[in-house]
Amino acid sequence: MMNNALSTYPQNQTETALFALPILKRIERESREEFNEMQEAFELIGWSELPDTLKVEIHDDIKFMVEELKGRFSSCDPFVKRRRQTVNYWVNCYQDGICSLEAAIKALKVTSL
Repeated sequence: MMNNALSTYPQNQTETALFALPILKRIERESREEFNEMQEAFELIGWSELPDTLKVEIHDDIKFMVEELKGRFSSCDPFVKRRRQTVNYWVNCYQDGICSLEAAIKALKVTSL
């Protein structure tokens, strides 16, 4: 009797491609939607001219501000309020020429635990 656990069966590449294609299309669509939403949020705040490196650093902050404005949750946490004030302060300092881009990014960088 032959053990079939060690034998391999050829997997059809087209089946794998057909399975992955809808998932990749959905990811692409959702990414574009999120990008457009973030660009609109930056424009509404008046921060559309910020360099992309700074936008990346504050992406999560802006994303959750938008979510709160949409009414999906409410944050009364003093730490969230303080972070928002910090983001606003450093972005305004950069826009006013008070600090460099590197200084603003360094000040806004969130270190993980």
